[in-house]
Amino acid sequence: MNSPVAYTEAVPPATRLRAQAMGEEGLRWIAGLDACTERLRDVWDVRFGNVLEGGSESLVLETRLGDGRAAVAKIGLPAYGDLSSEARVYQLAEGRGYAKFFAYDARANALLLERLGAPLRDCHDTTDRQLTTLCETLKEAWVPLDHGHGLMTGAEKARWLQDFIEEKWSALGRPCERATRDRALSFAEERADAFMAEHAVLVHGDAHVENTLRVPGRAGMRFKFVDPDGLYAERACDLAVPMREWSAELLAGDTVRLAVARCESLANLTRVEPEAIWQWGYMERVSTGLTMLGIGMREDGLDSLAVADRVRSLSTAKW
Repeated sequence: MNSPVAYTEAVPPATRLRAQAMGEEGLRWIAGLDACTERLRDVWDVRFGNVLEGGSESLVLETRLGDGRAAVAKIGLPAYGDLSSEARVYQLAEGRGYAKFFAYDARANALLLERLGAPLRDCHDTTDRQLTTLCETLKEAWVPLDHGHGLMTGAEKARWLQDFIEEKWSALGRPCERATRDRALSFAEERADAFMAEHAVLVHGDAHVENTLRVPGRAGMRFKFVDPDGLYAERACDLAVPMREWSAELLAGDTVRLAVARCESLANLTRVEPEAIWQWGYMERVSTGLTMLGIGMREDGLDSLAVADRVRSLSTAKW
């Protein structure tokens, strides 16, 4: 697989644009990719192949280990996160619900992982089937942790979301109703206060269908996660992500009824309290809508916030 690819020339457009926006640091990163991959070949005893598409914060390469196993290498942009945190999650998971971890190189900010297959979105054609598979994968990935893991806790995440929502709502010109913002802030307060270490597990933090990849070479359908944020939190924190997705589906029908049905389905599939799922999902929906608006994804951002406006009046006391 030793490809003649010049990686400085093969950086995907989205990644190149993000690197260029960083200025000199990003340009140096692009210019140094060929030398970086040459060193990693020797350090890891691997062969690199073509660039894989997807994402905009790293260069992802087809890779073959010295023993012939298929792998991927991920070389992260320096300004968009230290991949040591991601490596820590893979190490803690030990392959349970996550891609197997092979190596991490701090100098290159690079990860070496097992090669997985197509994303969940491409494997099932209905939202219900995707949700069911996502929940099955999460149940495998929710592993207990000992002390000393060093991950952000669910309480810290809720407080972070609280600060983020408050700041961005004002900075973006109040793009949703104040009552919608206030409901998200009150839910964040409740989830922070509800955190209990004895009920916490390893949480992915961004478990959507593009981060859920099929395990190749197995009978049936089995999936694993990639690109974790990594948290020590209650299980409902991970179910916030499927609650925030598919906004267009919710807006096309009876939004409240459909959102409640999704929450109840997730609760039934995972045996997690629906009230906690609803609260985390609402916080995630508002914060994601604000994030999308902030990066220019106006239509998606407004759709997400429109759902939050419509379902705001629903009391979690119904559960």
